[in-house]
Amino acid sequence: MRILAPTRRKLLVRAVFGVAVVLLSTFLVRADAATTTTSWSTVQPGTFAGEAFDACTAPSTAAMAKWRSASPYRAVGIYIGGVNRGCTQANLTAGWVKTQVTAGWHLLPLYVGPQASCTKVTSKRNLIDNTKAAAQGAAAARDAVGQARALGLAPQSVVIYDMEAYATNDADCRRGVLAFMSAWTATLHDLGYLSGFYSSMGSGGADQVANYAAPGYVRPDYLDFARWDQISTTDDPAIPATYWAPHRRMKQYRGGHKETWGGVTINIDNNLVDFAPLPSAKFADFNRNGWSDVLARTTSSGNLFAYPGNGTYVDVNARRKVSGGWAKFNAIVRVGDLNRDGTEDLVARKSSNGYLYFFPITKAGRLGKAKLLSKSFAKMREITAIGDLNRDGYPDLVAAQTSNHKLYLYPGKKGTKFGTRKVIGAGGWHTMSELAGVGDFNRDGYPDMVTRVISTGELFLYRGVKGGGLARQASLGKGVRAYRDLVGVGDFDRDGFTDLAAVQKSNGALVLFRGTGKGLRPAIRLAGGFRHRSPVL
Repeated sequence: MRILAPTRRKLLVRAVFGVAVVLLSTFLVRADAATTTTSWSTVQPGTFAGEAFDACTAPSTAAMAKWRSASPYRAVGIYIGGVNRGCTQANLTAGWVKTQVTAGWHLLPLYVGPQASCTKVTSKRNLIDNTKAAAQGAAAARDAVGQARALGLAPQSVVIYDMEAYATNDADCRRGVLAFMSAWTATLHDLGYLSGFYSSMGSGGADQVANYAAPGYVRPDYLDFARWDQISTTDDPAIPATYWAPHRRMKQYRGGHKETWGGVTINIDNNLVDFAPLPSAKFADFNRNGWSDVLARTTSSGNLFAYPGNGTYVDVNARRKVSGGWAKFNAIVRVGDLNRDGTEDLVARKSSNGYLYFFPITKAGRLGKAKLLSKSFAKMREITAIGDLNRDGYPDLVAAQTSNHKLYLYPGKKGTKFGTRKVIGAGGWHTMSELAGVGDFNRDGYPDMVTRVISTGELFLYRGVKGGGLARQASLGKGVRAYRDLVGVGDFDRDGFTDLAAVQKSNGALVLFRGTGKGLRPAIRLAGGFRHRSPVL
């Protein structure tokens, strides 16, 4: 709840700050951020569009039942923790959460941590140290996940950070808020949760809009903005229509006041919510936290590493070694879940003889025993994972033959093998390079592929068609000649469209080309340090 113009109004009555311990046993094991979990859990708020309220203290179950039967509200904001959380929360337990969700309520978890160093809240408070803002933001996120898990709020739930109104003429303070929030969001993503941000449109909301596309900034997934004009809408003239869209906005349009429903009076704020879960990463989520990652081989050692992504960048400092011994392979491909055990697998071709091997990745995050798939790949190039092109439930490969320049489909089959290949490109594929499966790029239900014309550097989209074939559709631009290791990385930013990553040859930077369904947006930097890492997959 907000008290200033606008601001949540329950601060500092009680402070709780317990940093949870995160254990990462392998690069594929999802992190657990709390030592206390519940046997029952729920993803909140899920899909919800409608009126909501928040109150400083979670109402009793009896009060919630009365409001459920009589009020127009079907969602409620709950304050799950933070050093600046105010009001006692005697009712807010895992049992309360289960009861309300079972009754049909959607929950909007709110976290009131350190406030801006130039906050307009005048009471005693815990503030962001602008010199340590990122570390504080990460710590707050870890604590928030611990509090969420203890209440039964599962991964993929949204946790909204409450940042009260702050002065807009203090540059250091504003930079501190951005550093804090970027780390907050990145850490939530690493732990499998989604990030929301609450503030007034006169300060925090405006800064989030201004930095929506700032390179390196990890923006929140959902925006909860305050404008007390008593207009129930999630549109706002200060927020571009394409920002936090679709279904990623919540507006607080009226501040604290009392309402009575079913004979029960509660002091509330009014909110209009339009939330829906983010689209899945679709593929390349190796650590299974909801976000696409990348793998890359270090050329000097032959070691294969996993680099976690979080929707905005790839964290090279958090890389995890998959295994060594990959120098003997001249092609390594992320094939998809060929053995259908719930995790993505790898295939690789041995340089000495052209044999193709299958490498399963187990749910425990380890490489399983290699299996020989074929002895006939010595004369194939541009081996590429295309997804389930023939739509039989198994992922497929495509590859171009050097002798006749034809493109072949190798259909995945039950029993971890590939069926009889078939021609899907009659000739001319020696003029193409950097073939990359990009999933369902144009969202027509069939997986697609991009390829670059060697002579011009022009990138083309080949759309999947019925019957397990490909048809060239459109040019995606000529600006990719300066890049290598083009690879589909699923829906990296989870905006509903699959994306393409590549390494810039001049400086070794890993970049992302965001898909739009019809084209690619300009490259944005994901990470540096990939000059001596290849292939990227």
